[in-house]
Amino acid sequence: MALFFLPLLLTFTGIETFCQEESIKSKNPIVCISTEIGEIEIEIFEKEAPVTATNFLECIKKGMFRNTSFYRVVSMENQPDNDIKIEVIQGGLGWDDSIPGLEPIIHETTDITGIKHLDGTLSMARDKPGSASSEFFICINDQPELDYGGKRNPDGQGFAAFGKVVKGMDVVRKIQKLDNTGQMLDKPVIILDIMRLE
Repeated sequence: MALFFLPLLLTFTGIETFCQEESIKSKNPIVCISTEIGEIEIEIFEKEAPVTATNFLECIKKGMFRNTSFYRVVSMENQPDNDIKIEVIQGGLGWDDSIPGLEPIIHETTDITGIKHLDGTLSMARDKPGSASSEFFICINDQPELDYGGKRNPDGQGFAAFGKVVKGMDVVRKIQKLDNTGQMLDKPVIILDIMRLE
């Protein structure tokens, strides 16, 4: 998966998140991604993918995703040069090495965690294995080529899945269908905040 950096010069005051009070009941952490076009609730598999999940939850705790965006969408139509095609939306802080407190984490492969890239799976974007830190993506439809041994990335290590959408896949699909140029959204979708629901 190609990596992209998109500078975000966004300043918002008085932002309120709009996550529903009646979130799904689960023993696992539930987080809500509140965007300008709707909310996405995700169950985080903390036990199965402890390193990846802990990193993501720590970023949330620090407020690092506030006023970031979904900025990249991959559809069957916009990857003409890829033999192995996937469908995802990607978001996060952007690939800015200057952001403090962002250290890369070890790569928890799907053969270790048992979490496959199915419809609605939350996973970490990366360059080489062990380089993921802040960028994440959500699968649209099942994406087995993103699992360990898959062919989307030549190294065969796949990507580190660590959660699944439990509410709001309609928002994910809506984002994927927005206008884009070379997979980059013409108008990124602002992530107002990501918050943990407890």
